Amino acid sequence: MPRDPVCNMEVGEDAAVTAERGGEVFYFCSEGCRDKFLAEHPEKGPRSSYELIIVGGGPAGLTAAVYAAKLKVDTFVILKDLGGQAVHSTKIENYMGFDFITGPELVQKFKDQLIHSNYVDHKVAEAEKLERTGDGFRVVTSDLAAYSARAVIAATGMTRRKLGVPGEEEFQRKGVFYGNIQDLSFVQGGDAVVIGGGNSAVQIVDDLHTVARKTHVVAQSFRADPAVLKKSEGFAAAVKYEGWKVERIEGDASGVRGVHIRKAGARETAALPAAGVFVAIGLHPNSGLVAGLARLNDRGEVVIGPDCSTDVPGLFAAGDVTSAFGKRIVIASGEGAKAALAARQYILSLRRHD
Repeated sequence: MPRDPVCNMEVGEDAAVTAERGGEVFYFCSEGCRDKFLAEHPEKGPRSSYELIIVGGGPAGLTAAVYAAKLKVDTFVILKDLGGQAVHSTKIENYMGFDFITGPELVQKFKDQLIHSNYVDHKVAEAEKLERTGDGFRVVTSDLAAYSARAVIAATGMTRRKLGVPGEEEFQRKGVFYGNIQDLSFVQGGDAVVIGGGNSAVQIVDDLHTVARKTHVVAQSFRADPAVLKKSEGFAAAVKYEGWKVERIEGDASGVRGVHIRKAGARETAALPAAGVFVAIGLHPNSGLVAGLARLNDRGEVVIGPDCSTDVPGLFAAGDVTSAFGKRIVIASGEGAKAALAARQYILSLRRHD
């Protein structure tokens, strides 16, 4: 699949915007990237200075980008992937405007707003380094390109936690998955093991109950929302192991075959057959980019004020990477909008003093 030469996003040839230069056809994610490509001259090189850089392509980062565009802030978005954790959500209920929508569907709507409805300069890459400069910040990406800005919004989200048990690494994508996946056919008629007691874990049980013969749910405790838990109690094929922990995952050349668990604080063990293992034990904040600058709490989250500001002037943070209450897509989106408003106010204050 070709990549957009401006932003490095993968684009399908059928849906791509195209342009020809020097007898070669180029494929773009949007008219915005095409126009930027055609306007740039090789001797000048790509643009590298902006008023605002947003790092992150999840709900917080994308919402911040769209709001910044609406607010006429000169903005650049660096995103490792488009959608963040939201793309793994098969069921999102009561996001404003939708009684129900899947994660991929919502992410597609975010993408359309970012690159079509409100074009914002963007690049698919990992931001590897963030440092302060005399008049703002400098961000270095994984391809060693450097970008500068007066202000930065870190919306780097969270990463799914791993179990750290024998067999987990060996059978990744061979039956061991983190969160939900779209194709559950490989557990059809077999047993599945879901590890975790939060909303995400129970959501996976919901998706499995019409596919798997039996679903074993292993958790130290069940802490999902009461309404979500109540719904899961109607699944006759779901067996809960509360107060148990995973000891190891076993399998063979064809994939996972079972999970060994132990009752916490006891010697009692059990062997559970499994054609698939779904790990949903929470997330940890991707705060490494700002760890050397902004203050973090004991959970590794970026500490922010009511306006998404950190203790470093000009550095803002939004979404799941922060200390804001509630790890929900709708909350992350709202925090992204708030961060964009606050960053604009900060940039305007700098303009007045220039």
